[in-house]
Amino acid sequence: MILDLSQTTQAYLVMGLVALVFMSFVRERPRPDIVAMGAVAALLAVGILSAEEATSVFSNSGPLAVGAMFVLSTALERTGCVDLTGGLVKRLAGRSHTQAIVALMLCVMTLSAFINNTPVVVALTPVAIMLAREMGIAPSRLLMPLSFSSIFGGTTTLVGTSTNLLVSGSAQANGLAPIGMFEITAAGAIMAAVGIVYLALAGRWLLPDRRTLGDVMGDPSGRSFLAELRVPETSPFIGKRLTEAGLTSERGSEVIDLLRGEVSYRYALDSVVLEAGDRLVVRSNAGDVMGLRESGALAPDTKAPEAKATESEPVTTRQTLLMEGIVGPRSRLAGYRIGDLNFRRLYGVYIIAVHRRGADLRSNFDQVRLEFGDTLLLEGPAEGLRRLFERRVLVNLSEPAERPLRRSKAPIALAAVAAVMTVSALEIMPIEAAAIVAAVVVVITGCLTADEAYASIHWNILFLIFGMIAVGLAMEKTGAAGMIVAATLPYLKPLGPLIVLAGIYLITSTLTEMVSNNATAILLTPISIAVANELGVDPRPFVMAVLFAASASFATPIGYQTNTFVYSAGGYRFSDFLKVGLPLNVLMWGVAVAIIPFFWPFEG
Repeated sequence: MILDLSQTTQAYLVMGLVALVFMSFVRERPRPDIVAMGAVAALLAVGILSAEEATSVFSNSGPLAVGAMFVLSTALERTGCVDLTGGLVKRLAGRSHTQAIVALMLCVMTLSAFINNTPVVVALTPVAIMLAREMGIAPSRLLMPLSFSSIFGGTTTLVGTSTNLLVSGSAQANGLAPIGMFEITAAGAIMAAVGIVYLALAGRWLLPDRRTLGDVMGDPSGRSFLAELRVPETSPFIGKRLTEAGLTSERGSEVIDLLRGEVSYRYALDSVVLEAGDRLVVRSNAGDVMGLRESGALAPDTKAPEAKATESEPVTTRQTLLMEGIVGPRSRLAGYRIGDLNFRRLYGVYIIAVHRRGADLRSNFDQVRLEFGDTLLLEGPAEGLRRLFERRVLVNLSEPAERPLRRSKAPIALAAVAAVMTVSALEIMPIEAAAIVAAVVVVITGCLTADEAYASIHWNILFLIFGMIAVGLAMEKTGAAGMIVAATLPYLKPLGPLIVLAGIYLITSTLTEMVSNNATAILLTPISIAVANELGVDPRPFVMAVLFAASASFATPIGYQTNTFVYSAGGYRFSDFLKVGLPLNVLMWGVAVAIIPFFWPFEG
């Protein structure tokens, strides 16, 4: 039933709905795209938006351009352009910590100006970790600059990040000219240069030395064998718990799994009582395993394909590796319980520990549901680990992934992106149209398969954008945005446009640390335009303040997806981002307020 509400009542309902949406974004429950589409459903249910108005958001050019750029970004990745950047970083880094930071940030920033920054950070994180270990420094001293530089790069061209395209589309919808392809390049480059200098100089003292999950678990050389053994009917271990049998890491033989029939007791090892026929997966050195066999307490598991018993080799063990993997932004493991993954059956691989948001979980983690950014320490045979990473189940942090790349198609992908930028800059064709044409071209020419193209689109981000555009439309229709401006204008007008600009940047930057940068940009762009119009000045500098501030997320690991990714990969604490990122936020604020009026004067 559609409610017949006055416009004022509708405006208050919309403002309440916006507050509820932001609270849900901060809590991160439910998922932001579900929250945004839920808001659309609420607006439809009470009649604030008609069906025609709600569906009109799907014709908005901003999200269409974002979707096409996702395809082009993946085409550059799959044709080896990102991998070439990784090799360039290693050549330029040298042996100096400062030189490594500068080389890494310059290369990543340049790449992120044309490619979605999340796949850039995902692909180059293993490169940065390997580079750090070769230099004898902690990976945490490079991974935060890696993420921050991808953010810098995103604010140097219109296609550098989806946020820029959305701000441009919102500005155009409110009567302003769209943002040019390179209109923000000079200002963005100045801010990026200041950020690189800050991290190169102050980073020596501010960037933390954090151990990764693999470092915390110790040297892998002492845990390099797994053996599968059976409890024979004559074993003295029958009726005993593992600790009573002396099967502990302190005594040289650690049991990491107990199989009874087809049931695993891995997560109940402290309480299970051994029975005849139980199969144990034991981590130990070969000598201790042979000693257990000779004593008669355990026997080779004849059901295991690796197990065999001879005079010269009583037990064959499997040499294993320790490697780290992280749940990436597109991983199908997100939402699954660790106990349900069944890596042992699929790959012969065991999860040894889990790192999430500054905490290391080493036991009783089978009920934990995986999330984006969780780091897993894995142990298993090289072949099993290789298959796991090849299937893109996890992102390999221990070494750069070797994936089949279509390097011969790289010129086509590069030409497609260059064409989009050229025709858009020369205003021959709108960017959304150019991006769609280019996306089709890279699929037709084999840079990507059709399935890869569809998979490359972050549908959750697109639906978040569509939902928030509808919320913004409701704010405009009901007058909620105007009411907010009218309520604050008496306090803002005496301050002058420069102070108001600084306030808009600060509000946008603060909200970006807590909620989606795209959602923040969509909501604040029309408000900033309305504020400028009421002040009687050109709205463009205020729009630019929203654009730069919506990407200026350095103080928390949750405000930007790349920060979340390196948070676990680098073993950071939440306070590390505050210590390094908060001064950077303040620095970017000051630089932006100083240069925005220079490039976009208040009196247009």
